[in-house]
Amino acid sequence: MVQASGPRVTVKSDPPLFGPRFNSELQQLFRWRRDVRRFRCDPVPEEALMELLEAAHTAPSVGNSQPWRIIRVADLANREAVASHVDRCNADAAHKYEGAEQEEYRKLKLHGLREAPVQLAFYCDRAPDAGRGLGRQTMAQTLEWSVVMAIHSLWLAARARGLGLGWVSILDPATLDKLFEVPSDWGLVGYICLGYPMEAEDQPELEKLKWQQRLPLSDILFQK
Repeated sequence: MVQASGPRVTVKSDPPLFGPRFNSELQQLFRWRRDVRRFRCDPVPEEALMELLEAAHTAPSVGNSQPWRIIRVADLANREAVASHVDRCNADAAHKYEGAEQEEYRKLKLHGLREAPVQLAFYCDRAPDAGRGLGRQTMAQTLEWSVVMAIHSLWLAARARGLGLGWVSILDPATLDKLFEVPSDWGLVGYICLGYPMEAEDQPELEKLKWQQRLPLSDILFQK
């Protein structure tokens, strides 16, 4: 039998066509992607969670370095340690405000750590072997930005499946590093709560409570 020689030819499929209906629904998805702090306690099906993490793992990254390292925080003692730590940081942060503004701040619900069934710590490996350093020699922070892209991919995929995501930022990364015993070259990018939202709402809570309204595009778009 004579075998054909020469380079292997890869047949590429046609790219998908995204029509007006899809783009309209995509705009809805962007509007409904919001920071959720009020969760139901219903568990997230394991298959659905793995699909979401696969979606996060398809995110773009500098040099294709894929620097995200995800810790699924399931241990109840660890979860309570994180919640208690965030409560302390939140109380400290309240002292930076005065008078009526401090009262407004104290009324805000800034995390759902005791309700959200899934909690994920997204770390950045600052020295990944993947990518061989491509694209980050002059802007090393692109590694962290790549992890942010993974989180945002997870966020959109979760909203599309009726799930909500909350990004908890009022914390000290060093405390979580010690709790999770992470390698020294990992840096925390985001601590994430994931679950079914308590209420269906496309308006961000901070807008609804008049803490901060969305700025018009004209205020943040510049031309040089």
